[in-house]
Amino acid sequence: MTQAATKDQETAEREAYIARYGVAPGEADHATLLRMIEDQMNEGLKTKVEPFPETDKEFAALLDELRPLSADQLREKLVISGWLLKPYGEEEMRCQECMYYLVHKRWCDLPELSLPAEPDWWCRLWRI
Repeated sequence: MTQAATKDQETAEREAYIARYGVAPGEADHATLLRMIEDQMNEGLKTKVEPFPETDKEFAALLDELRPLSADQLREKLVISGWLLKPYGEEEMRCQECMYYLVHKRWCDLPELSLPAEPDWWCRLWRI
């Protein structure tokens, strides 16, 4: 995709958020961002839960994919990070046990994501 086409897609996504929620993700408050995430996931958004990054190199590669995304590219952040609204795997890993999760703020503090999250949610950037 060309840089112009990517920018057009990003603008269209931003406008769609504004039409639906009255605000783009980059300006949304905590509650609105939670609703945006839940709506997309409940409407069938498929995210990349596999492969789980087993090494620091694989983890860094995912961060490299996320880093250039703007705060308004919420959908892409959710897809790349493998976001789920439920615990994952045999061990039922969840945000609450992740080192990036701020319990009292209900927030993922990984700079490349920086999104609200519920304790029982999960993404493949989960770290202990």
